Amino acid sequence: MAASIERLLSEIACLSEPIEALRNLKTAVLSTPLTVLNETVPGLRLEPLFAQLNANDREQVEICVAILSRLLQAVDPLYLSQNFIEPLQRGLNHQDDTVKLLAMGQVGRIIENSDGLTQVVNSQELINQIVQCIGAEKISVSKEAIKALCKFSHSEAGLEFLFSRSLLAELKNVMALSDVIRYRGYELIVEVASVSAVSLEYCAKNGFIAQLIGELTGDDILVRATAIEMVTTLAHSLHGRQYLARQGVVDQISNMIIGAETDPFASFYLPGLVKFFGNLAVVDSPQQVCECYPAFLNKVFEMVEGQDPTLVGVALDTLGILGSNAEGKQVLHKTGSKFKTLLKRISQLAQNSPTEMRVRCLEAISLLLTLPAEQQTDDLLGLAESWFCSFSNQPVELFKSISAQPFPELHCSALRVFTAIASQPWGQKKMIDTPGFVEFILDRSVGPTKECKDAKYEVVKALANSKTTAEIFGNQQYLSIRTYLREGPYYVKAVSSVAVEGAE
Repeated sequence: MAASIERLLSEIACLSEPIEALRNLKTAVLSTPLTVLNETVPGLRLEPLFAQLNANDREQVEICVAILSRLLQAVDPLYLSQNFIEPLQRGLNHQDDTVKLLAMGQVGRIIENSDGLTQVVNSQELINQIVQCIGAEKISVSKEAIKALCKFSHSEAGLEFLFSRSLLAELKNVMALSDVIRYRGYELIVEVASVSAVSLEYCAKNGFIAQLIGELTGDDILVRATAIEMVTTLAHSLHGRQYLARQGVVDQISNMIIGAETDPFASFYLPGLVKFFGNLAVVDSPQQVCECYPAFLNKVFEMVEGQDPTLVGVALDTLGILGSNAEGKQVLHKTGSKFKTLLKRISQLAQNSPTEMRVRCLEAISLLLTLPAEQQTDDLLGLAESWFCSFSNQPVELFKSISAQPFPELHCSALRVFTAIASQPWGQKKMIDTPGFVEFILDRSVGPTKECKDAKYEVVKALANSKTTAEIFGNQQYLSIRTYLREGPYYVKAVSSVAVEGAE
């Protein structure tokens, strides 16, 4: 096979129209194991193959890219850096985006290798071209450029090079091209800053983080909304959150939530502000975030009660995330009747809204009611039961009726509410006290899609795995549940038929 690849490469170098030889080479290369290619490629002359990338034939370029992707993947990054820097650099200037993507992917591999990184550092023009690709028309090219450049942030030497004077000047020139490209530059900066406290310090020292934070209060509302998303991404890392807190950015965003009440354009950026604090509550402490920044929770409640579907949806998602753990549940419980009133509003939305909104309501409800066995204290069980009863006088019937509607996404979401309460003794009692519920949950003919069957199976599994189910449901019902669990979600009972002589 190696000899065949070498022969075909020689043919390609000699032929004026090598398309057929390229097709045969592609077949040979793709069918050769990587272990064989690892030994073969270092001995091959690939220059003729790189030269074919200059053809005007689209198919020819595509075949060459497929072949080179496979061959170059088989060699060591250091070998790449020592032998293919020039053709990779030419590839970055190619008019075809697939060639640019190939070149950047291989440069990214080189940067990850400490010895290869040294070779790249000596090729300033190569990295300048990757920086320029951030401004490419095609977003996939820009994303690949950001991905490759981010790899510099994993070493001190890489950071020193990435933030060298010439590269910084190139990056700033590219970011000045348009608002869209400026935010691609911010995306790179946030990705780099998220790697470590050291990389964040490099970004901050060169003014990028301050520039991004400054965008939060810009005149352009859409730019402001994008800036919020970027800052939220930065807050995913501990060192990022600590930096934002030290710089007063968290307080600034809290004040923006308060100020949004008098801004007629607030609906454009308010979801981002709320998501910022929602993420902060998840990774830090719901209690700490809600106590330190009360404007956040007040705004979430206000948004659920409002009429803007976008804001209502974001608020529902945020409540679900906030109430998905025990501490968050207790924070919500402390608001007392205010939250009980909100639950009634959510119940109304779950019954009388467009399907997408109803699904978001049900997903939030299932998160609020979920209580793992290790968290099932008397207080939390009582809290979950009281919330469930706030939705309706007959909440089991309510969610059962929603699941019976001919919309698979509603059916599955309603079943997830039952999964949430199925492991809790009070939930099991309400199920068994509802006529026909056990038959409904064990009926495989209801909900014909795979997703529906899987969702119902999760309810059954939660019941079967609970230590209190046998006692509450009784042995006969419990055995039926165990049988369903054993047979699986897609079991179909065989139906035997008897042939009758003379029947037509």
